[in-house]
Amino acid sequence: MSVYTTVGRDELSAWLQPLGLGELISHVGIAAGMQNSNYFVTTARGRYVLTLFERIEPQALDFYLALMDHLAGHGIPCPQPLADAQGQRWRPLHGKPAALLTCLPGAADEAPSPARCHLLGAALAELHLAAVDLPDPLPNPCGAVWRLATGEALLPLLDPEERALLVDELDFQQARDYSALPRGIIHADLFRDNVLWRPDGQLGGILDFYFAGEDVLLFDLAVVANDWCFDVSAQAALLAGYTSRRPLSDAEMAAWPAMRRAAALRFWLLRLEVRHQPRHGEVVTIKDPDHFRRMLQGFRLAPEALSR
Repeated sequence: MSVYTTVGRDELSAWLQPLGLGELISHVGIAAGMQNSNYFVTTARGRYVLTLFERIEPQALDFYLALMDHLAGHGIPCPQPLADAQGQRWRPLHGKPAALLTCLPGAADEAPSPARCHLLGAALAELHLAAVDLPDPLPNPCGAVWRLATGEALLPLLDPEERALLVDELDFQQARDYSALPRGIIHADLFRDNVLWRPDGQLGGILDFYFAGEDVLLFDLAVVANDWCFDVSAQAALLAGYTSRRPLSDAEMAAWPAMRRAAALRFWLLRLEVRHQPRHGEVVTIKDPDHFRRMLQGFRLAPEALSR
């Protein structure tokens, strides 16, 4: 989350009126994240999160908000969009599509224990299972097609060493056949800062579904493992939690090393894109792409296979 678009108090008060939440007390920008403008909004009825969508098309936004509404209805702890009397989940604000969502309890954990990795693995599998009956899902916006196109566009901007690595990894991923792996709606961005934990140690919320889409389910698990698992015990706990709800197939087990590379590539490309083609913003978070370059290089040198 970042703040690219500044919203004034009077403008926001008028926008909030159809939701019937009473007087606007305060709104404060949220600096974390990279893609949208976000504010904590406090009204007479409570605290919420306002998101202004900077580059999301209306069709995609309808899908993301419907997905969160659907998941919340199936017991997945995620933000639920508030709709007006006409059932609209988003309306224009300051020239941008905007939505108000419930604010969930808890705080992120930058050093999660294996026990929390286990809980998150189970929650991710439950999310995958709950989303299976949502009709007309959109494809993963940063899936294989995006990775290839973005990588090729970035090649002229990179130094020779980075360019050679990227060319080789794009070739490797293009040669992989993931068509037999189970597919469904994935979160695709479930980093530690997108999960809230309550003081009692339970999972309080899963946030930021604006990269969600239909793709290989194993890719989602690889994204989580790459960010959450600092050692083999954390990875074992994550996988045990996930497979307690949705067992992995033999094909998924075999594809695990290549899928972790695909997940590292995706976030290396995203951060390279922000570094080399930044957008103007009032408060903008730019994250280091070299972290995922090093991770990708590590997976290439020492792939870690899964076994039952």
